[in-house]
Amino acid sequence: MATVSPALHGHDHADSHAHGHHDIGFIRKYVFSTDHKVIGIQFLITTMLMLMVGGALALAVRWQLAFPWENMPILGKIFAGEGGQISPEFYTMLFTMHASVMIFLVIIPILAGAFGNFLIPLQIGADDMAFPVLNMLSYWFMWPAMACFGISFVAGGVTAGPANGWTSYPLLSALVQAAPGSGAAQTWWLIGLTLVGVSSMMGSVNYMTTIINMRAPGMTLFRMPLTIWSMFITAILQAFALPVLTAAGFMLVTDRLLGTVFFIPAGIIVNNAEPTVGGGQPLLWQHLFWFYSHPAVYIMLLPAMGMVSDMLSCMCRKPVFGYKPMVYSMAAIAGLGFIVWGHHMFTSGMNPALGMTFMTSTMMIALPSAIKTFNWIGTIWDGNVKFNAVMLNCAAFVALFIVGGLSGIFMAAVPVDIYFHDTYFIVAHFHYVLFGATLFGVFAGIQFWFPKMFGRLMNDRVAKVHFVLTFIGMNGTFFPMHLLGIAGMPRRYADPYLHPYLEHLLPMNQLMTISAIIMGAAQFLLLGNFFLSILFGEKCGRNPWGANGLEWSAPSPPGHGNFDVPPVCYRGPYEYSSPEAEAMNQDFILQTSPPPAGVSKSTSAHH
Repeated sequence: MATVSPALHGHDHADSHAHGHHDIGFIRKYVFSTDHKVIGIQFLITTMLMLMVGGALALAVRWQLAFPWENMPILGKIFAGEGGQISPEFYTMLFTMHASVMIFLVIIPILAGAFGNFLIPLQIGADDMAFPVLNMLSYWFMWPAMACFGISFVAGGVTAGPANGWTSYPLLSALVQAAPGSGAAQTWWLIGLTLVGVSSMMGSVNYMTTIINMRAPGMTLFRMPLTIWSMFITAILQAFALPVLTAAGFMLVTDRLLGTVFFIPAGIIVNNAEPTVGGGQPLLWQHLFWFYSHPAVYIMLLPAMGMVSDMLSCMCRKPVFGYKPMVYSMAAIAGLGFIVWGHHMFTSGMNPALGMTFMTSTMMIALPSAIKTFNWIGTIWDGNVKFNAVMLNCAAFVALFIVGGLSGIFMAAVPVDIYFHDTYFIVAHFHYVLFGATLFGVFAGIQFWFPKMFGRLMNDRVAKVHFVLTFIGMNGTFFPMHLLGIAGMPRRYADPYLHPYLEHLLPMNQLMTISAIIMGAAQFLLLGNFFLSILFGEKCGRNPWGANGLEWSAPSPPGHGNFDVPPVCYRGPYEYSSPEAEAMNQDFILQTSPPPAGVSKSTSAHH
């Protein structure tokens, strides 16, 4: 008989789940692992560390805006020139790399990579992903991507690194500049971007195949938790949008290295050669880039929406209010997300009729977003709320998503966006959606599923302190940006105070930087709580939260094959505080609990 993990011994179904399992070495088990749980934890730890790198770059940007041309601690000593001052070119490199790290190496992989990998098989009752080796490769493709981004930051020195923003608009990004190293730096950045795309595509194919084909008996589509729905819709978004960005990246690299002119117009002199003839169109890059990067906003947001829905239901001991409308609204957000990319280009000279089309379709996204918001509030309303750190972070997600969504309505309007577009109002909106909402959802998710990952609880008091400091720091950093944008403060300027009408904004920027430092320091509490709890956290059983998803019927942490008894799903994902549960002297019923005697099972355990 095959050797099985301890979690499987003593069960009739052990052999089927442990088929082909054998003892493997440490490297194969914990480094080059094909186990979705290990890969999910690898993604989680890697992205948490990259969060600190991206945060350090952000603090460097904030330092320059608060104390322009003063010596910057640590980074200033490493990178600054004479007198310890950073250069305007280095400032541009800082915000380029901050955005690149946070978007491509933190938010997308922590949601789709970490939580998607860990939760999908567990929540649908599968023993692993459909393609375990492809799953392993999706993680390990992140490492050369991180290396390429790192090389790009140092390849050109402090004046010639990747400095075209995370959007990498031509012509700046298409021409190999005369300054030493700049060509290599931008090319390394583009290669890193392509590798991230390949990693995401591997995950996308795996998630869709797993969710469609490997659900447990009885796990119909409308018995799937909203986390799984959100991951499924996100995977579809990635599958349709990523090839466009990947193709555009290859085209831009060939423009730089092989002399093609996809994005270089006629009459431009490239590398001291003859002017280009029959050139391309720089605006084409914007269309291709935003065709991916607007859906990418929802790739970064939808998984958090699903996770928060699951956690709110558990922490309020109530079913999710309007389960099917929540599913349909996520699908509507994803669908509309594909037809609104042009709202990023209102200032590019767009035809007014086309601008009106993009404006109207953008405003339509407010409708499914409002459905989700009201349903979250309906879930909280009159619930038996548990005020722990998970609940606080989920509530922050909802509140800050509302702020970010409302500011988005302003910018959907063409005449308003033309004024706001290159101001800090955009920066405020972007961070309220992708930091304020998404990262608070991530913080809640780390705390909520930590017991399933490691069999221990994180310290709730420390997590509450982390929440309070992060919430205060986040709002103190980003809410004033709305006011700066209305006042006309431009983004991407190393020293906006050179304009006389902006001099009075310096004290507000200093307050924002102090808030950002508080927010950054608070993340060390998160890291400390996470890593120390792995070793010293309070041990817990299978279901410390009293949740009812399939993952909570598995051991904590799950062994090889995940489940000691292959699960069968008999009911929906949010059966809390029902009369049937009260009859069982508890306030929840696991999805694996059969219906009461006398109720037909013929329709309850099927795909």
